[in-house]
Amino acid sequence: MTTQASPTSVAKTGMHSIDPALVPDSPSWVIDMTALENNLRILADVQERAGCKILIALKGFATWSTFPLVRKYLSGATASAPHEARLAHEKLGGELHAYAPAYSDSDISELLPICDHLVFNSLSQWQRFRSRVEAHNKAHPDRRVSCGLRINPEHREVAVALYDPCAPGSRLGVTREALRPELMEGLEGLHFHTLCELDSDALERTVAAVEEKFGDLLPKLKWLNLGGGHHITRPGYDTDRLVRIVKRLRERYGVAVYLEPGEAVAIRTGVLVATVLDIVENNGPIAILDTSATAHMPDVLEMPYRPEVVGAGHPGEKAHNYRLGGLTCLAGDMIGEYSFDHPIVVGERIVLLDMSHYTMVKTSNFNGVRLPSIVLRHQDGQYELVKKFGYEVYRDRLG
Repeated sequence: MTTQASPTSVAKTGMHSIDPALVPDSPSWVIDMTALENNLRILADVQERAGCKILIALKGFATWSTFPLVRKYLSGATASAPHEARLAHEKLGGELHAYAPAYSDSDISELLPICDHLVFNSLSQWQRFRSRVEAHNKAHPDRRVSCGLRINPEHREVAVALYDPCAPGSRLGVTREALRPELMEGLEGLHFHTLCELDSDALERTVAAVEEKFGDLLPKLKWLNLGGGHHITRPGYDTDRLVRIVKRLRERYGVAVYLEPGEAVAIRTGVLVATVLDIVENNGPIAILDTSATAHMPDVLEMPYRPEVVGAGHPGEKAHNYRLGGLTCLAGDMIGEYSFDHPIVVGERIVLLDMSHYTMVKTSNFNGVRLPSIVLRHQDGQYELVKKFGYEVYRDRLG
């Protein structure tokens, strides 16, 4: 099978390009290291000007082959479970924070020896594990863990309910009505996460709601974590306003301030390169690729959304219309409808844009489909195949 590249098939990621003809395997996620560093430079600038610490949220991007670059710019990582925390501890370094909607006894055993901050979702969880935290801190004063509480300011900024932590009935964080200040003894910080792909104006409104409902608690704290969902590296994001918000919080309340972006680290840094395996006809041509929306791009179906494809337009915009379909047996494993300037042929490579964040961490081996390989495009233009997933990955996760 030959690889064919059309003149329009160079993928733009940031200011740089990925040529699918040079990618050593298909399907592959390809991360442009120059584009990643551009994002990291923006985050580091905010970190320096605002006097805060920015942590990479591994739930959004955890490709540890890039961590030597990440650690040059960011202060550490935030984890959602012990496995993420262990990965950050072993591969990244810096500060390590953890938050989960609930912890088990074994979670606490794994997290206490390696975490700097531990955020609890409820006061009942804090009461359950407080004695263990205090015993750890007494026994290991050089590895002291600072604990905090996630709050829910009940201020909504996210349009899609699936991604809105402040939606009615949310299980995430403690509302002011449910907060019992007498049970907060020993806690040193507050954490809130209310945003998703939003600008700093949304943060400003959220901070106002936090101050209105929880402002009396802030002067008693050591730190305040503003969570994630900040689209800091998106063109047009108002970083100056973000800096003002953070500096005002630091100066008014005397707290250290943390931000935990995941998507902002990896947005526009990578693509998914796939190959056309067949073209079938049913109410129009359907190109079947060696990738899958179900297994490799689950947010395409969950959100849902239509990913951009290099060189393609909307249906009817260009001369040749196709639906792009995935490799699994799921009838709905469809990526979307597109049009192209040229007829697609078997063996041609298709490039789907912006597939680094969340996509890579949410994949599965449904149908036994092989996961895409991981390729880094280095700053000198060389492509490095850093990971190819074999049968053992599928076998070993099923036991």
